[in-house]
Amino acid sequence: MPSPLSRRLFLQRCALLILALAGATGMAAAGDAPADASRRDGYRYFEIGDLKAARPGATEAGLMLVGGGDWPYDAFRWMIGKAGHGRIVILRASGTVEAQDEFFKDIGGITAAQTLVFDDRRAASDPEVLRIVREADGIFLAGGDQSNYVRFWKGTPLNEALDAHVRAGKPIGGTSAGLAILGAFAYGAMDGGSIVSPTAMTDPTGSEVTLVDDFLHMPYLQNVITDSHFGERDRLGRLIAFVARLSAEQKRADLVGIGIDEYTALCIDAHGVARVHSGDGGHVWLVHPRRQAEVFAAGKPLTFRDVPVTGLDTGSELRFPDFNVKHPAFERRVDVVNGILGDAVRTASLESTP
Repeated sequence: MPSPLSRRLFLQRCALLILALAGATGMAAAGDAPADASRRDGYRYFEIGDLKAARPGATEAGLMLVGGGDWPYDAFRWMIGKAGHGRIVILRASGTVEAQDEFFKDIGGITAAQTLVFDDRRAASDPEVLRIVREADGIFLAGGDQSNYVRFWKGTPLNEALDAHVRAGKPIGGTSAGLAILGAFAYGAMDGGSIVSPTAMTDPTGSEVTLVDDFLHMPYLQNVITDSHFGERDRLGRLIAFVARLSAEQKRADLVGIGIDEYTALCIDAHGVARVHSGDGGHVWLVHPRRQAEVFAAGKPLTFRDVPVTGLDTGSELRFPDFNVKHPAFERRVDVVNGILGDAVRTASLESTP
């Protein structure tokens, strides 16, 4: 029979072993990567605010087209008002909570915001995703890479849900990549790059000019292709090339390009009346030739003379569907000859149009 001393030593060794094992287990747990609570099947999810709160007001139709960069808050307040100061759903394919925090914390006036960050096409058929979108009071398409939006959303139940949201008389907005896909036609950037104006004008039929159609179906934008970061990235030449290509391929003379500067938005109400909001004097640019280019052919540089370009600022008004402009900031006639945008741009009177 063991002595009392032997029993004490045995018990002490057992206690030390238990403590060592507990410590090892704790270190292993501390070293493990924490589980991502936002992770779902093909997307991540975030929220802020009171999802159960009643919407304070009625929703109204509205389109908010933002050129990228900083947000012109007056435009976002306009959209929030159209959403009845209710719940905003942000859709994106990169980032996390930046936009929802800016909506809820910096601008305010909404009950809640939810964010869905897509990383796989299967999420666009997820019942929970579709429920969140269906119940949104307003939807905002964030910036990023619009090719992801085309790959993940085009032709999916989410695609139909976005169209249904607009048909229900609720507002939608987009910035940068989110703006790019709101027109009936879009520059999809499907080759992984972002084409610059000289390249687009040198070969407007080339494989880098990746245009997309039959995606989103917004009121008043049925004959429009949109472009973002416009003046800052010298995108007038490429937008003219986009319109020239679409006009030739679609055999239409009514196509219009809308380019929007950074920190600037065009807000279109249910009656097709649009006004500009800008934080730093930015413009909205209308490219509306209403005819086809003189030279548009495979492998040949573009020649498109006397293209009307109208600029709008915060004092302007644009009426759809005829694109009538009151109080334009400028009116120009632009030449593209042999793939080069002319330096000498003829500017018309800045007097108000009827």
